[in-house]
Amino acid sequence: MFEHRKDQLLPRREFVLRLGWSIAVGGALILLSLSIGLLGYHFIAGLGWIDAFLDAAMILSGMGPISPLHTDAAKLFAGCYAIYCGVALLGTTAIIFAPVIHRSLHKFHLEWDDKK
Repeated sequence: MFEHRKDQLLPRREFVLRLGWSIAVGGALILLSLSIGLLGYHFIAGLGWIDAFLDAAMILSGMGPISPLHTDAAKLFAGCYAIYCGVALLGTTAIIFAPVIHRSLHKFHLEWDDKK
């Protein structure tokens, strides 16, 4: 997916396109994760759509739950969803920032090779 360390730096236009794809994939992962939480909180925990969205969004963003949960099934879902969201948050961040970090390291490596 990324160029080899000995290749030239990707042109700016292609880099922006790559960054756009990374943001799109990250956004799709966020929407998928939010949808899982929204459906789970609505159907398993019995929350209304707005409250389900709020709880899913708050857990996905790392803030924590809002509504009290009354059933064991709802509590199990919330725990599993919170664990999933922690991993999804880190993964999404990595997907979005990977092109920027790669370009920075690639540029640094090319400049270092030129000084040898």
